Amino acid sequence: MGTTRCPIKGKKGKRPTTARHVIILMSPMIPSIGHVTTDSNLIRKPLRHVAAAEGDNYSPRPYSLYSDPAKLQSFLEETNLGSGLLVRDLWCIIEVEGNNKKRLKMMSKSYTNLLDLASGNFPAMGANREKKRLPRVMTVPGVISELDDDQANSVSSDVQSTVIQDRVIIVANQLPVKAKRRPDNRGWSFSWDEDSLLLQLKDGLPEDMEVIYVGSLQVDVDVNEQDDVSTVLLDRFKCVAAFLPPEILAKFYHGFCKQHLWPLFHYMLPFSATHGGRFDRSLWEAYVAANKIFSQKVIEVINPEDDYVWIHDYHLMVLPTFLRRRFTRLRMGFFLHSPFPSSEIYRTLPVREEILKALLNSDLIGFHTFDYARHFLSCCSRMLGLEYQSKRGYIGLEYYGRTVGIKIMPVGIHMGQIESVLRLADKEWRVGELKQQFEGKTVLLGVDDMDIFKGVDLKLLAMEQLLKHHPKWQGRAVLVQISNPARGRGRELEEIQAEIQSTCQRINETYGQPGYEPIVFIDRPVSLSERAAYYTIAECVVVTAVRDGMNLTPYEYVVCRQGVTGAEFSSGSSGPKKSMLVVSEFIGCSPSLSGAIRVNPWNTEATAEAMNEAISMADAEKQMRHEKHYRYVSTHDVAYWARSFFQDMERTCKDHFRRRCWGIGLSFGFRVVALDPNFRKLSIDAIVNAYVKSKNRAILFDYDGTVMPQTSINKAPSQEVISIINVLCDDVKNTVFVVSGRGRDSLGKWFSPCKKLGIAAEHGYYMRWPTDEGWETCGQSVDFGWIQIAEPVMKLYTEATDGSYIETKESALVWHHRDADPGFGSSQAKEMLDHLESVLANEPVAVKSGQFIVEVKPQVHISQLWIPLSSFLYQSDFQLFIYHYSYIDIAINLFLFEYLQQVELLVNATKLILLLWLSGSQSDEDMFEIVGNAISSGNLSSNSSVFACTVGQKPSKAKYYLDDPTDVVIMLDALADASDPPPSDDEGTDSS
Repeated sequence: MGTTRCPIKGKKGKRPTTARHVIILMSPMIPSIGHVTTDSNLIRKPLRHVAAAEGDNYSPRPYSLYSDPAKLQSFLEETNLGSGLLVRDLWCIIEVEGNNKKRLKMMSKSYTNLLDLASGNFPAMGANREKKRLPRVMTVPGVISELDDDQANSVSSDVQSTVIQDRVIIVANQLPVKAKRRPDNRGWSFSWDEDSLLLQLKDGLPEDMEVIYVGSLQVDVDVNEQDDVSTVLLDRFKCVAAFLPPEILAKFYHGFCKQHLWPLFHYMLPFSATHGGRFDRSLWEAYVAANKIFSQKVIEVINPEDDYVWIHDYHLMVLPTFLRRRFTRLRMGFFLHSPFPSSEIYRTLPVREEILKALLNSDLIGFHTFDYARHFLSCCSRMLGLEYQSKRGYIGLEYYGRTVGIKIMPVGIHMGQIESVLRLADKEWRVGELKQQFEGKTVLLGVDDMDIFKGVDLKLLAMEQLLKHHPKWQGRAVLVQISNPARGRGRELEEIQAEIQSTCQRINETYGQPGYEPIVFIDRPVSLSERAAYYTIAECVVVTAVRDGMNLTPYEYVVCRQGVTGAEFSSGSSGPKKSMLVVSEFIGCSPSLSGAIRVNPWNTEATAEAMNEAISMADAEKQMRHEKHYRYVSTHDVAYWARSFFQDMERTCKDHFRRRCWGIGLSFGFRVVALDPNFRKLSIDAIVNAYVKSKNRAILFDYDGTVMPQTSINKAPSQEVISIINVLCDDVKNTVFVVSGRGRDSLGKWFSPCKKLGIAAEHGYYMRWPTDEGWETCGQSVDFGWIQIAEPVMKLYTEATDGSYIETKESALVWHHRDADPGFGSSQAKEMLDHLESVLANEPVAVKSGQFIVEVKPQVHISQLWIPLSSFLYQSDFQLFIYHYSYIDIAINLFLFEYLQQVELLVNATKLILLLWLSGSQSDEDMFEIVGNAISSGNLSSNSSVFACTVGQKPSKAKYYLDDPTDVVIMLDALADASDPPPSDDEGTDSS
């Protein structure tokens, strides 16, 4: 970036020469940034101006311009470059020597224009051209060089530029740059904002990593000046400015961000039109439009296969969806600097799911505290049905094959900046002045933004209580409250300001004395240097925010009290360093300050007592607490935070380019499905062909969730299902069984029309063979006396868990909690499992947990259940298992595992085994992993073919998939069509 000139060298290292013709491919939809430079005359023209020009006379040769796609297409045909090149919302520069098609070079400000090329969709380069993976392209304005002849058929040199380095694009609402008008009002002057966290975090990134910032400025820039401002910011600061139209800016920032998100994330609900306001759809639309503008600016400068993107804060929560839609493998992290509310609060937001799904398009989502992360995970669980997993200390959400990492790390301060301020001479002078002003006084300090959530009014009331209940501090204790200018606006803020002024006046009138005011209220911007001076002389810092994302004031105070070597007024004394903190338990830094006195700011009496305890505490105790805080703050600074987040982002994104990715869904339902490269759709035709060739077939299928939809109220099978099953059963080569957890009465009644169907009820405990009317029990007779023990325990949990119920079977008791609260039901199920295992320890039963169930049943060995079925399975050469794991018994899995291991013994048999699982539970994936391991380890006969198939094109350890349950019915129908009809009575007579 900047003004660096970076020639691209060919393989032979030739010096670049002047191009005879330069074509600028430009879409007027998105203005680009930077300059075009040639080696001969160093002509520099802003590209936006080039794009706005028309015709070929804008600049001297060798430039020619084609911003109109029709003109460009005509030129490409005239110069024998072929047809088919489309101009998209991107730009590139092509160099052509005369009409010679061979001497062609492309470079780009953005990698987006090469995506089609990477996939080979560039017929203009020749239909037979070999597809090559493009190396990283230039990302800086530079000299267009000539290609060697041996590179004529490539759009990019295989020799990468010497300026290649890792980059991170940091995106935030505001750039870390200060802007102000020049005194002559002719342009702008810019400087780094040293207080910006975005600038400070660079200390934690690798030294050789290039950092690009994308964001808006804090000032309004006239449309006519935006081009020049963009150029200066890019060249001097590597910043890409996003200029929001005034109508969008007002609704985006002061509207949706400050009227909806900010209050809600700080637990303020819009109870009425006058208190919080009603949800305004136009504000949400402006929020989306603003995020889209930011995404366009990112797209202009990104190299999606090489760059990292780090998005900051609640202003840009839907930006991940815009970027992920464009680049499915983009490495992207998001950090929320505000609190994330509990699910009870968050789910009142009308666009709650849109924001959650947008955030989940990130690879890593960061929060300051575990509470914030826990609330987010709870929202994902209750609203999206996603459960997190913790593995080796890392928390992750499985989301369509991608693991979205959850990072918990509070941000720190910039130690170098604070220490440099402590050495400033004006700070030392100010400390001396403050010491003289507050001589003989005990100073308590508050530093807060003027905001309705900072609790400044509560702090003043607590100070009033301190002076009232502890008269010894009257005339001695002073609360200095520094109030930074308000960022928001509104009636609530005006009311708080009026209350603060009134309270200050009342306290000073009541407890003030000549030369003494208990409240010193500073309502003006205070520099870091002056703030450090106040920190140095304060005995205690008080933070009473009712809700705050982080709040770094306590960290700054601890470092300033520690001081630096050589400072005259370091921490106010030459003795041991000490400090005290009274902090609200509702701020993000509270968990990390274990030596602070934590308070509930709403309880002003308790806060007053805490303030009294803090300033009355023995010096030795203050010193011990200070040392503990300083060790933490000095080691967990902003560089540590940035380094930790970036390392986790690298770890989370390490497998991005090993998987196939598809983008699916519309609007904010868009998500990326990441699949194994070998995952492919099952060929129904191949299964049908194998079915036709086979001589003995075994077909076993579950009932609920397979042939009967889970959501169906009427559980009886449809006439279509009965018809298909009868056709399959009529084929003399087939043995068909339904294996279900349901009772034998229900299954016997529903499948009474299917005379040749075998039924295994209650997962095989009761068996009815084809053409047999009677039921038999598998295994020996069992004593069911354990029911008298288990049933009272289950009833106890049923009464305590709303939405749960007990299903009583002939051989088992099942406790269901699908309709209970997800969190509470799961907790109760774990507790019940432990309880039942304890009371039934000496009984011949097994206690198992499944998906929303806990089951107690006789402890019958698997062989007793499955020997009858295995007899005909071993004789068959086509086997189809269809199950939905929500209802499948663990015995089936154990049987299949043992059976698959035994298949290798049948070396002379040719078998096709199709395992079709319909749910997406972890138990399914465990089964697929067992099958995969059996295949890869060579445990199966070389004559056997095993197809592990899942339903839904979703992430799975299975190798095959069918799109949906409809495909399952289609497959069964195809098998039925390929089945042999039953022998007629005439055929039977002839044969006799």
